[in-house]
Amino acid sequence: MPNNLVVRVKASSPEIQAGLAAIAKELELPGDFPADVTATAERAAADVVLPEQDRTDLPFLTIDPAGSMDLDQALHIERHDDGYVVHYAIADVAAFVEPGDAVDVEANKRGETLYGAGTRIPLHPPALSEDAASLLPDQVRPALLWTIRLDATGVQVDVRVERARVRSRARWSYVDAQKALDDGTAGEVLELLREVGRLREQQEVDRGGISLPLPEQEVDEADGGFQLVFREQLPVEQWNAQISLLTGMAAASLMVGAKVGMLRTLPPADPRDVARLRRVAKGLRISWPQDMEYPAFVRSLDPTVSQHQAMIVACTRLLRGSGYAAFDGDLPEQRLHSAIAAEYAHVTAPLRRLGDRYVGEVCLAICAGTPVPDWAASALPGLPKILQDSARRAGAYERAVLDLIEAAVLADRVGQQFDGVVTSVRDDEATSGVVVLAEVGVEAPVTSAQPLPLGEDVSVTLATADLAARKVAFTLP
Repeated sequence: MPNNLVVRVKASSPEIQAGLAAIAKELELPGDFPADVTATAERAAADVVLPEQDRTDLPFLTIDPAGSMDLDQALHIERHDDGYVVHYAIADVAAFVEPGDAVDVEANKRGETLYGAGTRIPLHPPALSEDAASLLPDQVRPALLWTIRLDATGVQVDVRVERARVRSRARWSYVDAQKALDDGTAGEVLELLREVGRLREQQEVDRGGISLPLPEQEVDEADGGFQLVFREQLPVEQWNAQISLLTGMAAASLMVGAKVGMLRTLPPADPRDVARLRRVAKGLRISWPQDMEYPAFVRSLDPTVSQHQAMIVACTRLLRGSGYAAFDGDLPEQRLHSAIAAEYAHVTAPLRRLGDRYVGEVCLAICAGTPVPDWAASALPGLPKILQDSARRAGAYERAVLDLIEAAVLADRVGQQFDGVVTSVRDDEATSGVVVLAEVGVEAPVTSAQPLPLGEDVSVTLATADLAARKVAFTLP
């Protein structure tokens, strides 16, 4: 599911920078690529063989955050009969990476690109991820070309994937693409992205699925302290994400039909987590009627409102428990991604996620009617653990950065009181729990001499805001 919280740290204070360095050391985050990995990547970039099929006639475009260089996906949409054809070109990392070579071994160690604090720790060396394998404009590149036909309502009716050489004609940032759509200068492909994106959003509603429009969080220096600012997703980002979701669902359907591959899975939400989220909503002063289901509630949130932005971030707790299920023969018992409300696979970001390269190869083989390559088939059983380990590291990195930011934002307010709601209480210690504060959109530990009043309004005192320890804590008199 393409929903990731992005944190950008614009503050240059020694305290913030020291905290970020400490996080990198504690989590043993990867550093620069070893020399042999870089040399192998550079040789592969110079010696790449392009696919025979030439689809440089299709005027692809890319849409990414401003300044991005690792461009995994290029898009073209056209009308066909009474429906649409989506052409989605995905960077062909396997054209550059040989099984067992230095780049492959290092990628299996890293698992995924790590994002946090405005920096990125890439999965592949820049010679590939930001140059030869990236779908940069006006460059002929090898790609996995997905062709997905939709009916007039946006329902998939056909899919195939094959290798082809492609060339992107335009590179859009999300901001510029949205501006062009708003002022009528976007052109046909972006206009069709809006049209198809809205249809796919309705399909998601009909399935009972939900996408979290996670805002970017920025921490900046202001008036001698720090300020936390949310930037909501633009509509074009959500429409673009729907094309990625569509492709991931199409890949899953191919693999389930052939009984070989790897799915991204998520079990149904735990009712206790939903109940806790209801208390978070109360703490943020957001109405959540008892008869409203979780997906409908998320769709009711307004990402332009700060309390709603904090609520959207809190909703990521229902994505916990996600995993990967590899199979070859018998299908896994749990195949569903409950947030998407469908079978789903990661396949559209091979420059940034290790598993996507393998899933892409499986789908290519299925469509070609050939056996899955040995290097991909033999790796499937071990991939879920590699990917889960890298996901845990990425999650720990994200949480540590958020903890640091919250401590920085509140550092000069120790001793002040805040209104909030107690959203959870420890089962083994009724005097300890978590409080959510509407004013600053923060969830933090709270303790009291008496049992905490679960779900009730409280006035708490900020007892600790320690940047070095990345710790924020409140007390309830």
